[in-house]
Amino acid sequence: MTSIYRPECSNAKRPLTFEIMAQDEKGEASRLFIAGENPLTLYIDKQEIVTLMTLGQCPEALAIGYLRNQRLIEHVEDLVSVQVDWEVNACAITTRKGIRNLSARLAKRTVTTGCGQGTVFGNLMEEIDSIHLPPEARLTESVLLSLLDNMRTHETIYKQAGAVHGCALTDNLGQILIYVEDVGRHNAVDAIAGQMWLDRLQPEDKIFYTTGRLTSEMVIKCAQMGIPFLVSRSGLTQMGYEIACQVGITLFGRAHGRHYLLFHGEDRFIRDALPS
Repeated sequence: MTSIYRPECSNAKRPLTFEIMAQDEKGEASRLFIAGENPLTLYIDKQEIVTLMTLGQCPEALAIGYLRNQRLIEHVEDLVSVQVDWEVNACAITTRKGIRNLSARLAKRTVTTGCGQGTVFGNLMEEIDSIHLPPEARLTESVLLSLLDNMRTHETIYKQAGAVHGCALTDNLGQILIYVEDVGRHNAVDAIAGQMWLDRLQPEDKIFYTTGRLTSEMVIKCAQMGIPFLVSRSGLTQMGYEIACQVGITLFGRAHGRHYLLFHGEDRFIRDALPS
C-alpha cells in the first residue's frame, strides 16, 4: 500500500491556557485561566512573509493552511518541510522549487476584518469566478441540528478561558472531524485547511462551522477549500453575503440550539426535522 505524502513537520504545540489571579468588583481575588497568544513569523525558503498571532494549538497546520488559502502553494507536495521553533517564534518552510514572483504577490494584499489582522492577498478576489462548489451537495435540517448539538457539548478552550474563536470541519452527519481554536478565526480556518491537506480530506460533503462572524474572508476561504456549507454562531457582513451569493455557498448564521438563519443556498437545504 502506498502511503500518502506528508512534508516533514515539527510538533511544536504551545501551552493553550495560563493561570492568573484577578479581582472581581468586590475586590475578592480568584484564580482563572486565560488564553495564550504567541507571535509566529513564517519564512518561506528563508524569506519572511508574515507574522501571525496565534494560540499555538497546531502551528504547522496553520502555516500550511495559510499558504494554501493565500494561494502561495498549489499542492501539499510542493512543501518539503515545516518546522516551528518557539524559542525564536518562527516557522521555517522549505519548498521544492520556490514560489514564483513571491515578492510581487506579497506586495498585493488587503488587510481584512479578521481578529488579529488577517490578510487576504489581492489576487484571491480575482480568482472567485474560478471557484465551483458541488451543485449536488445536500444538507438536511436534522444534520444541521445534530451538528449544533455536537458543538454545544464539545469541550473547548473557550469554555475554560474565553478570548478565542473556534472552527470545525464536520462530516455529512454533523460529526466533528477537526476542531481548532485560535485567537483569530482566520487562523483557525487556515489550520483546518492545512490539516485537510495533510489528511487528504475531500471537501465535497463536508460542513464548516465557525463561532466568528461571516466576513468576506471567511466565505472566500471556505469556498476556496471547496466546502459547500458554512455555518456560524454569529452574524454576517454585507461583503460576506455578496460573495456567498457569487460563489453559491449555502450560508447559515445565528445558529445555536434549534435556531438558525439561512442566508443563502436554500436549494441545497432539506427541511426534514420535526418541530421542537
